[in-house]
Amino acid sequence: MARIGFLGLGNMGLPMAKNLLAAGHEVVGFDVVAAARDAAAAAGLSVASEQSALLEGTGTIVTMLPAGEHVRSVYTGPDGLLAGAGADSLFIDCSTIDVATAREVHGEAAARGHAMIDAPVSGGVAGAEAGTLTFMVGGEAPAFERAKACLEIMGRNIVHAGGAGNGQAAKICNNMILGISMIAISEAFALGKKLGLDPKDLFDISSAASGSCWAMLNHNPVPGLVETAAANRDYQPGFAAAMMHKDLKLAQSAANHAGAATPLGAEAAALYTLFVNAGHGGLDYSAIIKLIEGKPEV
Repeated sequence: MARIGFLGLGNMGLPMAKNLLAAGHEVVGFDVVAAARDAAAAAGLSVASEQSALLEGTGTIVTMLPAGEHVRSVYTGPDGLLAGAGADSLFIDCSTIDVATAREVHGEAAARGHAMIDAPVSGGVAGAEAGTLTFMVGGEAPAFERAKACLEIMGRNIVHAGGAGNGQAAKICNNMILGISMIAISEAFALGKKLGLDPKDLFDISSAASGSCWAMLNHNPVPGLVETAAANRDYQPGFAAAMMHKDLKLAQSAANHAGAATPLGAEAAALYTLFVNAGHGGLDYSAIIKLIEGKPEV
């Protein structure tokens, strides 16, 4: 079994690291937040005293960080992971960040003789805990093959999307679809209610007709229709609106950079901006219907 370094032990990173540990790997972790380090130690992980200690005796490093600036900071520069790693180390970055930064860090890794993949995830905390995440992977084929053994412990659906940064491209395109879909579902059910249509009847019709989609079937925003939906937990966050807002902004940044027209994606990003700025960022995205019906002051 391997010795694996894991940087970023938050809500997603810690259960991912715990699954690697449960599979028999030796996992040494680090996080800048003391509470996260304490939780990791309580879970049985070896906890490093500083970031650089993750590189001692490890050939594989997994990172799960908040944003592109954090990824650039911990990977590059004279004290970064890439500079201190042993020859031909493998880096697996599971953060969701902008495509340009992902490709920049890939280039730095290659220049130093290391293998790297960008492997953002879908599936939320529940998927991280259960080891059923979807990984969308960008990077060279040999790096992907080296990383598969780790990814298959933490996830159930592993897709190689092509070269450097393509994992991030796949993630933001996928989540732009989800963000737009959730708004459409919310508006349709709100309209149906105002027209006197029972939500259960609309669900039974649309779920088996042309309006059906993954979001409707798995995260319907109306209580009582889909058992697993946040709507049945008083809209407690599963995938918070603030996280969807981040992904929609990344999609718009990528669209602007690529010269792609995404008018519905832009409208979705603008709506989530209103919600988050109004203090609704902690809500699960299923709560959009609640906000639409209530006409919140935004």
